[in-house]
Amino acid sequence: MPNSSFLTSDAGLVVDRASNTIRLTRNLAVPLQTAFAAWTRPEHVTCWWDPTGAPLTTCEIDLRPGGAFKFVTQSHSDMPFEGVYREISPPSLLVFSALGATGRVILQEEPQGTHLTVEIECASREHLEQFVRMGVADGTAQTLDNLVGYASSI
Repeated sequence: MPNSSFLTSDAGLVVDRASNTIRLTRNLAVPLQTAFAAWTRPEHVTCWWDPTGAPLTTCEIDLRPGGAFKFVTQSHSDMPFEGVYREISPPSLLVFSALGATGRVILQEEPQGTHLTVEIECASREHLEQFVRMGVADGTAQTLDNLVGYASSI
C-alpha cells in the first residue's frame, strides 16, 4: 500500500499512513460537558460503545491518569477492550493506551454543540495495517455513529 492518507466515502474517517494514525470526526448536538460525560461515565458508555448497538455487559472506568478501563460487549465477551488513561483534561481531552496504540478523544465546543475527533495512533506502519485489516476503523466509525444517536437522547 502506498505511504499516503486516504479519505473514505464517509468524510469522517481518515487513515493517515504517514503518521500511522486513524482519525475519525463527528459532530454531537450536545454541550461540551455532556459530550465529555458520554465518554467518561459508565452509565453513558454502556449505551453506545458496542458497534452492534447492544449495551455493554461490563463497563468499568477508573477516570484518572494511570486508571484503567474495561469494556465488554455481548458479541465479544471473550475479547474485552481494555486500556489505561494517560491524560485527562476535562472537558476536552482523554488520552489512553490500548491494544498497543495511543488513543485520543478531542472535544471542541462548537456553536451547534461539540466537535469530536478520535485519533488512534499506532506504533508502526505494520500495526496500523493490522488495525485496518481487523476493521478497527470501520468498527470505531460505527461506534461513533452510535454515540451521535445516543447523545441526542441525553
